[in-house]
Amino acid sequence: MSRNNFAVVKEKLDIALEDWEEMQKTTGDEGAEWAERFERHFYEMIEAVKYWYHSLETKPANYEKFESMAEMEEIQEQLPGPLQLNFITELEDIYDGLEKKSSD
Repeated sequence: MSRNNFAVVKEKLDIALEDWEEMQKTTGDEGAEWAERFERHFYEMIEAVKYWYHSLETKPANYEKFESMAEMEEIQEQLPGPLQLNFITELEDIYDGLEKKSSD
């Protein structure tokens, strides 16, 4: 079951990466719109990772094993450099069970 959930993560990742590419090509208001789209889709992908992680029957023994799972490495390989740290931070929060507090 959990492997199938990872397909959703990959779909969300693809959408976020498309937004990232468009964001790199635009400026001004159009760039801001793509940035907002990207941010929304990036965090939808993070939510899909969280759902996938919680659906695992056997969870990794520690954070390092979580980060080095083939699925997590697959995502990291596709993410542009500037997004690597954000992704790692989100993985740590998922592993630690932390929920984001909205500042809106």
